[in-house]
Amino acid sequence: MSNEYRPYISPEQSMKEISFKAIFLGIIMAIVLGAANAYLGLMVGMTVAATFPAAVIAMAVLRPFKGTILEENFARTTGAVGEALAAGAIFTIPAFLMTGVWTKFDFVKSSLLMLVGGILGVFIITLIRRTLVEDADLPFPESVACAEIIKTGQKAGSSASYMFWAMGLGGLIEFFTSENGIRAIKPFVSTVFKIPGLSRTMYLNSDNVEVYKASPMKGRMFIESPAANAAMTGVGYIIGPKLAALTFSGGVLGWLFLMPILLFISGELGNLASKFDGNWTDMAISAYNAQIKPIAVGAMLVGAFFTLFKMRKSLMTGIGRSILDVKKTRAGVKTDTPRTDKDLPFPSIIIAIIALFISMVFLYNIFTHSIGSAFISAIVMIVMGLLFAAVAGYLVGIIGSSSNPISGLTLTTLLIAALMMVLMGQTGDAGIKAVLGVAAVVCCVAGVAGDMIQDLKVGHILGGTPWRMQVGELIGVVAAALTLTFSLQLLHNNVEGGIGGITLPAPQAGLMAAMAKGIVGGEMAWPLVLAGMLLAVVLILIGSPSPMLIAVGMYLPFRATACIFLGGVLKYYLDRSVAKKKSTAKGKEIVENTGLLLASGLIAGQALMGIITAGLKGLKIEMPESLNNPWLALLIYFTLGFILIYFPYKKMVSAGEFGKSTEEGS
Repeated sequence: MSNEYRPYISPEQSMKEISFKAIFLGIIMAIVLGAANAYLGLMVGMTVAATFPAAVIAMAVLRPFKGTILEENFARTTGAVGEALAAGAIFTIPAFLMTGVWTKFDFVKSSLLMLVGGILGVFIITLIRRTLVEDADLPFPESVACAEIIKTGQKAGSSASYMFWAMGLGGLIEFFTSENGIRAIKPFVSTVFKIPGLSRTMYLNSDNVEVYKASPMKGRMFIESPAANAAMTGVGYIIGPKLAALTFSGGVLGWLFLMPILLFISGELGNLASKFDGNWTDMAISAYNAQIKPIAVGAMLVGAFFTLFKMRKSLMTGIGRSILDVKKTRAGVKTDTPRTDKDLPFPSIIIAIIALFISMVFLYNIFTHSIGSAFISAIVMIVMGLLFAAVAGYLVGIIGSSSNPISGLTLTTLLIAALMMVLMGQTGDAGIKAVLGVAAVVCCVAGVAGDMIQDLKVGHILGGTPWRMQVGELIGVVAAALTLTFSLQLLHNNVEGGIGGITLPAPQAGLMAAMAKGIVGGEMAWPLVLAGMLLAVVLILIGSPSPMLIAVGMYLPFRATACIFLGGVLKYYLDRSVAKKKSTAKGKEIVENTGLLLASGLIAGQALMGIITAGLKGLKIEMPESLNNPWLALLIYFTLGFILIYFPYKKMVSAGEFGKSTEEGS
């Protein structure tokens, strides 16, 4: 099958691919998209694949400088890996702070964990590229779509404007709603409703003496409006109405079902009332942190493994193929291999992997102060990294990188590493550091591996040179790894509550922190975690499509899940409108691509402005006080709804791709 395939640029054609401008743009995109997706992932627990926006930016920037399609491909490949590394980093690195083993981000250790994970992911995928990329049974849906955008863009490049001005709008919204900017608009409101006619016996604790006192406590329900947030709306739009509704259902379950029950029957209610001086809003947030989050952690734990279980056939196939592929590569590359099939040399990759292993033994020894534990940790890291990089690559070939289950793969690694540390007597902070260190590397491996195989497939379709793209991936990994720690520290220091707080809850990192502390550190609210695990089992038994998403929705602030749901509703309305217009297949593609660019622009713009305003606060630059008016948030809702529906629909109508049969529009 692969012998019959002819790429867009033939193997015999000589075209500039690596150039200073392509490298420079790729590095900038890796840094910027990595930082933007780190902010997004910390805020809502999801990241958005950067392949599409990176492709559009590369076309828009390089074309005026007479850049070739292969230069654009190289820049896109280099830039997109920043998002993938950010996903791996923010799912694990913040857990060092959330467990308390670090008081601030350690630049050297954090960067080394990301570097090793990213580089290892690149090398492993290089070893198995041929089989995955050339396999006719793997559809690579996102890669094919991205390649079509790039090929179409060679004829007309107007689509880039949608993303750039959406970035500007997203940045403006963040600047005027953020506490670190000029907060003219309060992005949400919250209130506590009284539920009359209820009374209960309240538990009080006075000088360690248990007292039960009948008290006419009124019931309460805490509720927030959806946040006026461009990034969250964009996320809901991209994931679609079904997944957005699942996430929102978790918010409803946690905040509108469990929270009123906890506030009414909690044995600590009397102490909370005294601590917060009757402020029910603060009391509700305290209950969320102390009781709802552990339940959500338990549900995420079961949800992550259930996700892997559903993919078990694909996982086993991926594992089997990866073993066969590594064996095949021992034969080396043939001398008559065409340009479009040349990888980095096999011996160099093996030497580099050995060097990475040795470097991690030294780092884990610093964590554990035990060379034996460090060696075992490095063994677990390298074995799980090799295994899950191949698995992630195979899964991306089936479902795309946006659905890469890296948190589930990482959690498996964390549990294995944690059990190994306990067996070796490594408990307390040293054991927690080692476990999180292993998980961080493997998470970065899986994230980069999934993104890279998707990028290599795009290059395979376009006619890019694999070894040059692999060099681009390495450049992007280094650029992102050396800068992401600064972004994380900036956000932690200057955003309300820091990482793990109400603004940046970092659900996956919270899960990793809870598991590491619970197993190795011996600190876990196990009754609540067990309740969450049983809740997830119930969701599985009743056929819930995604217990993991529901659990993430429970973990996030209600205003976040409600805003994501609004984004999904907008996408649902647009899809219905397009269907009523009897759009052609080409018309639907126009709507999807235009909407994706707009939503991606909103996400990137707000995320970048969030980092900029955090930096301004870090520099002690005070913003003038402003209105902080919640009613102006309605204007944001209307504006976001208008652009995400009107412009994709208008472009389809302008192209005349409606009212025809599917065959006519294809």
